[in-house]
Amino acid sequence: MMFRRSNLLRFLALAGATLALPLLSGCLSTSPKLGGSSDMTVTGAAGGASSEGGNSQLERCSEPLGTVAVDEDQDAPWWYTYRSHYPQLGTTTPVLRMMIQQSNCFVVVERGRSMNNLMNERALDRSGETRAGSNFGKGQIVAADYTMSPSIQFSQQGTGGVGAAIGGLFGSGGRALGALAGGVSSNEAATTLLLIDNRSSVQISSSVGSAKNFDFKLFGGAFGGGLAGGAGGFTNTPEGKVLTAAFADSYNQMVKALRNYKAQEVKGGLGKGGQLKVGQ
Repeated sequence: MMFRRSNLLRFLALAGATLALPLLSGCLSTSPKLGGSSDMTVTGAAGGASSEGGNSQLERCSEPLGTVAVDEDQDAPWWYTYRSHYPQLGTTTPVLRMMIQQSNCFVVVERGRSMNNLMNERALDRSGETRAGSNFGKGQIVAADYTMSPSIQFSQQGTGGVGAAIGGLFGSGGRALGALAGGVSSNEAATTLLLIDNRSSVQISSSVGSAKNFDFKLFGGAFGGGLAGGAGGFTNTPEGKVLTAAFADSYNQMVKALRNYKAQEVKGGLGKGGQLKVGQ
């Protein structure tokens, strides 16, 4: 069987790298590829308009475009699929909110479970239980100009296995190498972000992003073997990193589109009947 020289060199390099790996049980993964082409994970911190340790590939704005609340629809079908496949990862909201604040493109306002604590403090103040000068009063909560809604289209684990390809390429020796490597597979995710104007209910923007990485499975180690668990799942597991990178890609695409934003106009005004008339 004939193979192209470039393919042969690629598999030889892969074989050499695999043999050089420590003889450990488990799984090693590459960094996720945003859009399938570049590394992207969300790291560091944000404080007001400042950020520390953020990824240089995250799009940034010189000034915020407005306030935004992140609403993760946990009644949607994608949420149940996501939770059944990745129960260790938890909600997508915290990593999205940090990403948004690091970009300085929006000011994030609280509309999640912490809103209950916020309202409890106001209730305590109204009851007279807080100290004088606590400065709780009406008209202090900042309105959310927009709502951002995330969703996951698919997250496919273990596509594009290479272990069998190594075995087929190098015959019996390749089969032994493929067994040693346990296979090399790609993991892919695609995500969508929607941005809604809260005053008009009009969708301002929508974007789709993707990410991909590779697992090097040693001695049959499973995807993400031994690394998952806890609130840190989005930062210390292969699947969490891929999903984070996909959301970062979605967000970057949205910011780029919003830089050239032009409101959609309908003759006669929005919601006034439109141009597609219905006959009598």
